Amino acid sequence: MFQIRLLILSALVAIVASFAPPAFVSTRTISTIKDGVASSASSSLTSLDAYKKVFVAGGSKGVGRHIVDKLIEDGSEVVALVRSQEAIDELSALEGVTAILGDAFEYKNVEGAMDGCDAAITTLGQGTAGEDGKRVDYEGNSNVIEAAGILGVTRVILITSIGCGSSKEAAPPSVFEVLKDVLAAKERAENVLIKYYTNMNWTIIRPGGLKSEPGTGEAILTEDAMAIGSIHREDVAALAVKALTSSKTERKVLSAVDQSIPSASNVEGRVVDEFALA
Repeated sequence: MFQIRLLILSALVAIVASFAPPAFVSTRTISTIKDGVASSASSSLTSLDAYKKVFVAGGSKGVGRHIVDKLIEDGSEVVALVRSQEAIDELSALEGVTAILGDAFEYKNVEGAMDGCDAAITTLGQGTAGEDGKRVDYEGNSNVIEAAGILGVTRVILITSIGCGSSKEAAPPSVFEVLKDVLAAKERAENVLIKYYTNMNWTIIRPGGLKSEPGTGEAILTEDAMAIGSIHREDVAALAVKALTSSKTERKVLSAVDQSIPSASNVEGRVVDEFALA
């Protein structure tokens, strides 16, 4: 049944994309388009003006909570789907944030909260499965992806983890063994996005080992699938918000690490090339 829904979603996304304005073009740039060609004097890059209202899944804590802060600092309105009244109270106190009580496992909750947004960022993840064996890493993220396709949300950022997909070999074997079920669920969500969101603009960001101290501002994104190391949650959030408005991240899978942090995982001291967002 879910595969049928995904096939329908794929078709709907293609239809929506055919009517949607060019990706990563701000409203100011659209006004300079003539005969389908943007004026060379205008920038093809977007700004946060193009994403006035951003849906955030997982915005009550961790990376997601930092993303909420950085989006409102940059002037975006944020809609956050959260599971507790405590999170509702905390986020609703922030100017520019609408917190909605709901469960990412429930598709209609996600769709209802996302309706009216023009971009979505999901950081959903959990170390353990529920009693039914389901993981929000897949179920919740898949609901976000499906809702974005149905609603015509043309920009999606999915935050997963190093160890998924092409970065599997980067993770130390002992770490991968412990996290293999979580990583498998995250990878399934990645595959849904890559396979069925082909006509929209998505970016997958895979952070290394997460740390909770204040960010260093030195973290980078890289296309190197063998990158490994640690990164502060605040820095992941900063990179995600920057990636949101960078045309260069369209349909890119990027790892996120901070090479200034000593890491037992990177025993060889391997240096990776930074992916330029601008």
